[in-house]
Amino acid sequence: MSISKNSVTAFIFARGGSKGIPDKNISLLCGKPLIAYSIDSALNSSYVDKVIVSTDSEKIAQVAREYGAEVPFIRPANLAMDNSSEWLAWQNALDYMNNNGQMTEIFLSVPATAPLRLPRDLDACVDKLVDGSFDIVVTGKNTTRSPYFNMLKLDGNNAAIAIVADKPIVRRQDAPVLYDMTTVAYAAKSSFIQSHSGIFDGSVGLVVIPEERAIDIDTYFDFKIAELLIKDKSL
Repeated sequence: MSISKNSVTAFIFARGGSKGIPDKNISLLCGKPLIAYSIDSALNSSYVDKVIVSTDSEKIAQVAREYGAEVPFIRPANLAMDNSSEWLAWQNALDYMNNNGQMTEIFLSVPATAPLRLPRDLDACVDKLVDGSFDIVVTGKNTTRSPYFNMLKLDGNNAAIAIVADKPIVRRQDAPVLYDMTTVAYAAKSSFIQSHSGIFDGSVGLVVIPEERAIDIDTYFDFKIAELLIKDKSL
């Protein structure tokens, strides 16, 4: 699979109805709207030619345009609810591109909630995808908790048992290396998204991101952590 600069389009999916943090995607983080960090990282990728924001909110659309993204359509309300499928929103965005003669070969999702990613993290996802081995590439970080070691659940009698009970592991060093999926980026062949129903319907590649760049903002606590990380120039 070959790649050229204009074969990659970055998409940022940003709903207006955040419950945990009202207007989260345009809330100021160190003086800049949260969504602006994702727009900036995408615009500074080596491969991305265009950044498109999919949103149901005119407020988000206005901010996105101010920071250099395009908002050529407003996302339908049924794809912007709390229980709406992100995958269907991805397909909706690609349908718009296809119907308007702007189909992109490579789809790059750059979630608004991961402001500490770097452009090179996006480039790494595209690089892994275009080697031809994968349908989609996700990002992950080394997990700090493993179901193979010291993670418990309660049985029917309220007794604590190991989650992985068939082969208990007593030393952390003996547990398999595992990763937490992150929201740093998703790179996929557009044709795969259009013809399948979810990430694990195909061959999935993984790019490992350092923990300090993989924070996913969901709560005010996450916001505070992100502020500290952004202000700490040693990271």
